[in-house]
Amino acid sequence: MKVLKFGGTSVGSVSSILSLRNIVEKEAKRQPVIVVVSALGGVTDHLIATSQFALKGDECWREEYDKMVDRHHKMIDTIITDPYDREQLFKTVDTLFEQLHSIYYGVYLIHDLSQKTQDTIVSYGERLSSNIVSTLIRGSKWFDARKFIKTEEKFGKRSLDSDLTNKLVGKTFAELPRISLVPGFIAQDRDSGDITNLGRGGSDYTAAILAASLDAEVLEIWTDVDGFMTADPRVIKSAYTINELSYIEAMELCNFGAKVVYPPTIYPVCVKNIPIKVKNTFNPDGQGTIIKSHIENNQKPIKGISSIKDTTLITVTGLSMVGVVGVNRRIFTSLANNGISVFLVSQASSENSTSIGVKDGDAEKAVNILNEEFQLEIEDGRMFPMHKESGLATVAIVGENMKHSAGIAGKLFGTLGRSGISVIALAQGSSETNISFVVRGEALRKALNVLHDSFFLSEYKVLNLFICGVGTVGGKLIEQIKSQYDELKQHSHLKLNVVGIASSHNAIFNRDGIDLDNYHELLKTSEESNPEQLRDKILGMNIFNSVFVDCTASKEVAALYLSFLQHNISVIAANKIAASSPYDNYELLKQTALQRGVKFRFETNVGAGLPIIGTINDLRNSGDKILKIEAVLSGTLNFIFNEISNDVPFSETVLRAKEQGYSEPDPRIDLSGTDVIRKLVILTREAGYKVDQEDVEKHLFVPEDYFQCSEEEFWKHLPNLDKEFEKQRKRLAKENKRWRFVATMDHGKTTVALKEVDAMHPFYNLEGSNNIVLLTTERYKEYPMQIQGYGAGASVTAAGVFANIMSIANI
Repeated sequence: MKVLKFGGTSVGSVSSILSLRNIVEKEAKRQPVIVVVSALGGVTDHLIATSQFALKGDECWREEYDKMVDRHHKMIDTIITDPYDREQLFKTVDTLFEQLHSIYYGVYLIHDLSQKTQDTIVSYGERLSSNIVSTLIRGSKWFDARKFIKTEEKFGKRSLDSDLTNKLVGKTFAELPRISLVPGFIAQDRDSGDITNLGRGGSDYTAAILAASLDAEVLEIWTDVDGFMTADPRVIKSAYTINELSYIEAMELCNFGAKVVYPPTIYPVCVKNIPIKVKNTFNPDGQGTIIKSHIENNQKPIKGISSIKDTTLITVTGLSMVGVVGVNRRIFTSLANNGISVFLVSQASSENSTSIGVKDGDAEKAVNILNEEFQLEIEDGRMFPMHKESGLATVAIVGENMKHSAGIAGKLFGTLGRSGISVIALAQGSSETNISFVVRGEALRKALNVLHDSFFLSEYKVLNLFICGVGTVGGKLIEQIKSQYDELKQHSHLKLNVVGIASSHNAIFNRDGIDLDNYHELLKTSEESNPEQLRDKILGMNIFNSVFVDCTASKEVAALYLSFLQHNISVIAANKIAASSPYDNYELLKQTALQRGVKFRFETNVGAGLPIIGTINDLRNSGDKILKIEAVLSGTLNFIFNEISNDVPFSETVLRAKEQGYSEPDPRIDLSGTDVIRKLVILTREAGYKVDQEDVEKHLFVPEDYFQCSEEEFWKHLPNLDKEFEKQRKRLAKENKRWRFVATMDHGKTTVALKEVDAMHPFYNLEGSNNIVLLTTERYKEYPMQIQGYGAGASVTAAGVFANIMSIANI
């Protein structure tokens, strides 16, 4: 025998109620079933709201009442096709509505709504729906739950009389019909005979009571979701259905916001070891979630993450609390006596403070109650007035395997810390199946996502990227991300989610990811944006695992890095400005990233895609010391001095460098050595030396006045240098030497200069726009380490940026 319970959404529409019938009739072919139904979706709330109108003497109660009658009538007209059955059902339903109308009218007249009357009013929801479903399912037998679900009053609260109920259930269902139909939720006082109920969600409880009393094979809860999810799918897109849960895990998730099963449902069937299966009425073929005592192959340390919004933390504190017996008893007794539920407790080991979590709606009342309870202690200074902090959220990670897995709490706090999320209060039971903590409400979405990702509940690890700059490098990067997207998802279980793209004037954002096939068009129609607006939007989105990628050369964009790092957003920069800025700013960025547990990466600042900075860092981290760096770091200048010949004068090589995209739009930036100086400063700093751009000794090959005039004057006078360059070039050719613009760091001293190298020098055969770096270290002293390769171009620079992104993803 099975017990099947169908919630409000399962009887809330024509399609769902017809699906209910199919499910029941299919199960009834195998074995007898007891079907428990809730009121039509939303009807219980409608009944209560209408009673409040009547209580206030508001004539609106009549209109609301008519709406309920009309809804039930339309349902009957649509789903009951047999004329006789429809006529008989209308008689039953209209009799119930006449009774309900009389009750509402009485409330309206005397302006009084007792608990007894309210319980009677809400009972009509299930009484109406169960009669409709019973008529729809031919051959079913309707049972009045009031006859066998009995309650009693204990300590001013309504509770189930288990012994009497079990006895009456056994007697009522001694002979089981093929299909039994029972209204959920409603009950009857064992002494007075008054209508009572089992509380919100009580239909689940009704079904569990029947299943336990009759030793059912299984209790099936049919609802509008596929089962328990690893997290709220409205917040976490990658949340998925949990196939199996233990009774304890399910109870913990229910208590902390997972409204799949009414928590009291679990205990009756748990005692009898009867499994609970949660299924979706709208997807009956789905696997659903099964809840039972023992789970096979239960490997993951946590099963799910649940949360409660609108949390208020109330702190009871005072020096007189230390070592005093009974303070906590007074806290909880006073709150319980006033009907306030406490769902989290956190106490300092010094015993001088206790923090409790309540719903925001109960906060003010709770504070007043506690201030009154401890009035004497507050007046004489032994305790402080209650401190209240609202607008918080409570998160719980749940899993029985946590008790066997060391480091769960450490991973939890490390993950939250790296994401910039502060834990305000913490509670963990000795059973180690639940770690609950309180965070600020605005951090809830981020906390849920980062924990879901960190504890491998997600199928993919997600990295959320904000890309600034869609020129040559940024455009190539987006192409590379798009081409590798499916490969990374399939083989690395990594999802690179581009959530923001900004050009020099516009920006687009989408938390779920931007269509990379269409981003150019989206940018054209987007609102204008500036660096400050870009920063505010990114920080406001507050997305987990965020990375800001700067593919610009903008000083204003580089100035945003500190804000991003301070808010736990990693930064990857192709932009050289920040890493070569004044040393104090460079050091601040590095230290902020280190303290916040995020990354500040700028490998492509030197050598495009060549692993120069990474190699220097690896050498230093292994204990080596960088003594000297010699490098050709400008692809532009290397191109110029490789192109110069008898047929191609110096001025022509500069023009070619510009036309072929090797130089900056204004080549003087390259000719002045500014780009090389920035790169040398960055390498020197990464090698462990303190240096600024002003410290670099410069030996340039173009007169200073060429850099002071207009660009037009520059191009006009540049050929004047050709004669001297050609004279020196001929001399070098005779001596079998070549020009190389070399950046040098020797024990912290830095210089850039145009040097002549002979055929024995490693720089001699450097082709095209390639870069080369020689690293002399304490380990590589006699034979310096050499790194050489293509050091310019959008594609290789974008590939270097991509490699930095992957290094963060693989941490």
